[in-house]
Amino acid sequence: MATTPNKPNAAGKPAAANTTSQGFVYLPLIAGWLVPGAGHFLVRKPIRGALLAVSIISMFALGLAMQGKLYTSGQDILDILGMAGDLGSGLLYFLSRAAGWGGTPVQTTVADYGTKFIEVAGLLNIIAAVDAHNLRTGRKS
Repeated sequence: MATTPNKPNAAGKPAAANTTSQGFVYLPLIAGWLVPGAGHFLVRKPIRGALLAVSIISMFALGLAMQGKLYTSGQDILDILGMAGDLGSGLLYFLSRAAGWGGTPVQTTVADYGTKFIEVAGLLNIIAAVDAHNLRTGRKS
């Protein structure tokens, strides 16, 4: 049974106040966003980190292989949301943009699926980074 982080401990302070003894609690969040799975490796969950890294990197690579588009700027609300999803991939997005991959949109059905693969990989990476942060702060066991 999981404990609630807001229950007072023996000193009368909320348990969430004890997170300062764990070091910089945002490190797994930032590392997990930049490199898929890195946040879970930092909180000593290597199997979960490896599964997430393989899943996210594979989805991103498959999206690029299907000639999916990487969003670079937002002209309308859908482009802004697409770019937010792409930015969730962290360094994968920045390295792909630097290499010139995904810059020219291709108008095929497969390329549209590839674009969605890239966006979903970024969104999954954001969820994984938040999960690593929750493990570090004790909100999740």
